[in-house]
Order: sequence, then structure tokens, then C-alpha cells
Amino acid sequence: MPDAANNLPNDPKVLRSLLLASQAAVKASEQKITDLEARLKTRDEELHNLQLQLIKLRRMQFGRSSEKLNKEIAQLELRLEELETEQALEAPIADITPASPTKKPARRALPEHLPRETLRHSGPCHCPDCGGELQSMGVDTREELEYIPARFKVIYHEREKLACRGCDTVVQAEVPARPIERGLAGPGLLAHVIVSKFADHLPLYRQSDIYAREGITLERSTLAGWIGQLGQLMDPLGDALGRYVLAGNKLHADDTPVPVLKPGLGKTKTGRFWTYVRDDRNAGQTEPAAAWFQYTPDRKGERPREHLRGFTGTLQADAYAGFHHLYQGGKIQEAACWAHVRRKFHDFAEANDSPIANEALLRIAAIYAIEQAVRGQPSDVRKAERQARAGPLLADLKAWLGEQQRKLSKKSELSKVIHYALARWPALTRYVDDGLLEIDNNIAENALRCVALGRKNYLFAGSDAGGERAALMYSLLATAKLNGINPEAYLRHVLTVIAAHPINQIEELLPWNVVLPE
Repeated sequence: MPDAANNLPNDPKVLRSLLLASQAAVKASEQKITDLEARLKTRDEELHNLQLQLIKLRRMQFGRSSEKLNKEIAQLELRLEELETEQALEAPIADITPASPTKKPARRALPEHLPRETLRHSGPCHCPDCGGELQSMGVDTREELEYIPARFKVIYHEREKLACRGCDTVVQAEVPARPIERGLAGPGLLAHVIVSKFADHLPLYRQSDIYAREGITLERSTLAGWIGQLGQLMDPLGDALGRYVLAGNKLHADDTPVPVLKPGLGKTKTGRFWTYVRDDRNAGQTEPAAAWFQYTPDRKGERPREHLRGFTGTLQADAYAGFHHLYQGGKIQEAACWAHVRRKFHDFAEANDSPIANEALLRIAAIYAIEQAVRGQPSDVRKAERQARAGPLLADLKAWLGEQQRKLSKKSELSKVIHYALARWPALTRYVDDGLLEIDNNIAENALRCVALGRKNYLFAGSDAGGERAALMYSLLATAKLNGINPEAYLRHVLTVIAAHPINQIEELLPWNVVLPE
């Protein structure tokens, strides 16, 4: 700076022109900063609005999907991707804008189980300025996460033959049984194909293309044949999982449609995936959680009756009429879902900005706040807290809803929403007196999301038999995830041993009974 001051001209006119130019440059910089801030604000607002729209559309997509809705979601996702990319590229703008008070989130540490590799970058031996000898002052370390593409390999199983010199008896070493008799694929490849299709939602023709890039020709028909044979092999394991789920005292149930090809017609019909989830961890229980999927070619009420013929306890589900016959006779009790009630009020409030609907949402939110506080507590604690805190709120809500309904026309949409809640009041409030129950059926809805995502990618099931195989795979994968187990590692282990495993001990291969190698 002193050198720059010494080089200033002495002429006042020149100095004045320099000052004016400097002021103009400052104003231009300030205007540029203002424009950039406005641009960032506009982009951030659009990003926020798109995220909200995407959340709403995804919720609408679950349970009832359409081609138009899928395209709209895909367009929003692409636009969000573009905005987030722009946000990353424009990070240097922060250098010329005022410091933001928002604290950046700390980067998460990379998992300890990942293998580590150190690349040493050595410096020069001599000083680049004077040529003198350099001595070490330590090292700076930079961490990065790298991806090593999956690799195929061929494994030879060599069986040594031994002959007895005394009696000429020939013995030979044992090898693991193949998951597929005379099949080429090993357990790891088969597990990867299943997880890619049913957990990562990659249709088989896409997997075939991916493998072709590695120089491996695996036709779609070959992959499909593998999945068909594995369905037969693991069917007893699915039955064991179903028995465990039905042995619980409380189940969550839900269903969703899936298009299924009609044989020989090239058209589709509507099949159904049902899920029954045993998960009492929110009530402090230690029994493993499990999800059991079933496929049916229709949605007749006899389907859940067949599935649940061995169940006794409480069923948390939506208001599907096909469930109603289950509650006759007292063998199964009904627990309704507050999330469905809240959703109806929310949709009405969004469309009409109704004060009554908004008030109902606030009252329901207060009830949910109590659930947040007791989640994970023992069932007796949950029951006591609910009776003391939620009970009075629910009584007030029922009286208030009845009062509002009397003011409305019976034909009004809001009156129908209120009637939906009041008509199911005993089932909606049953959770208050039973700490094992939940306030809603979100556990089952979350389990079904894998079906909704898969339906978006591969559009339909190939047949009723294909739907049944998919239900088996969804059951095993979802249950592994519920128990914090890597689904692919679990299936790799199961497929390594199941062909030779005793059928009367099949429960030993359920996810929580398996000890996976490190």
C-alpha cells in the first residue's frame, strides 16, 4: 500500500478522476453483490418450494400412482438436481458476499469399517529457490472417499479324491451345495441380482446391460430364471417369517396396487401387495421387527382373512372395508390410523384454507407431540402418559368436532371429513389405553414404499407367480433392513447355506438369527 500511495499523481484533476472511477467501481461491486444476493435468494426460494412440492407429490404417489404424476415428480427431481448443481458451482460467490450467520453442518466421519489406503506424495529433495537440502516438517493429510467398481471373478472348486490302499474305498472332499442345481452363479452374484431388482429397483434388462459393460453376457432370461429358482428355494424361509409375524400381539397392515401382465394378451390387470409388519420397538420391546409381504391377484376381503387366519390380537390398519369382517367375533381388535385423519384435514385445508380444518390440524399436532415424547418408552409408561395427557385432548377434540359438524351441511366435504373421524373414534382412541399400540399406521406405510419405488421403475409384474416371488423377496429384504442388517450380505449368507440346511430348522436363517462374517 505505501508504494501505491507514492505512485499517485500530483495533479488534483487526475486524482479527482481516479477517485470518481474508484467510487464507480465500488458502486458497481455493490450492485453486483446485490444482484447476486437477489439471485441466490430467488434460487433458494425456488429450491425450497420445489422440495415442498416434491414431498407432497411423493405422498400423493404412494398408494395411487399415474403416469402423469410420475412424470411430474421426475421433472421436479431434475429441476432440483439442476438447482443444487448450480448452488455447488456458485460456492465461490460466498467470497464476495457478507458472511452468512448460518452455521454449516459438520461433515460426518467416514465409517470405521471401510478399508484405508495411504498414498504418500513426496516433495522435492532440494529447495527450488536456493538448491539447499530440505528437511521434513511433518505431513498434511487430506481424506477422500473413493469407489472401486464391483468385479466379477471365477472360483474353481477343486475336490480332492482319496483312495484307501487297504480296501480300495474312494472318498472325496465335500463342497458347498449350489443355490441353483448345476447353475453357474455363486451366492454373491445371486444376492446382488436380487437386491438390485427388489431393493435398488433395477429391472433385469438394465442389469444385463450393466454386466455387459464388464464383458459378462448374462441375458435377461437367464437372470429371470435364477430369480424363479431362488423363489422356490427360499419359499420355506418366507413361510417361517410369516409364522413369526403372525405370532405377535399387534400387527400393522396395509396394501397397494401393482399392474400385472395378463397371460397372452399384452394387457395388464391390477394385483395387490399386502404387508403385515410386527414392530414393537417404539414400545420398548426387544423382539425383532419383521415385515411379511403377500401378493394376491385382487383386493377381495377374503384375502386378508386368509392371511390372518392364525392371528389373534390388534390390527392397526386403514379403513379398508375388507378388514371389517376381521373384527367380528372379538378375535382381532381394530386400531385405526390418525395419519389418515390428519391427511384428510390437511388436504381440505390446502384446497380451501379452512379455519376449521386448520384448527383440527393444530389439535392433532398437539396429540402427536405427546407421542414424540413417549416413543421408545416401555408400554406401561406410554399408557400412563397417554391417559394423563392425550386423553383430555382427545375428549375435547371429539366434542369440538361434533359441534363443528352440526354447523355444517351434511353434504359438505368438510362434514364428510369430520364424519370419517367420528365414525372411527373408538378405533382411533384405542391406542390411549394400550401402550403397545401406535397412534398411526405409518410403520406399514413405510414398509410398502419399496413397492411404490419398484412399481415406478419396472412398471408391472410379469405374472401372478412373479408377484408371489416379489412378495417373498420384499419380505426378506425389508426385514433385514428393519434389523439393521445389510440385505445383500444377509442373502449372500443364506444362499451359501440354505440348499443344505435342514428344513425343520429353517428359522435359524431368519435375519436376526444369522451371524454374518466381518
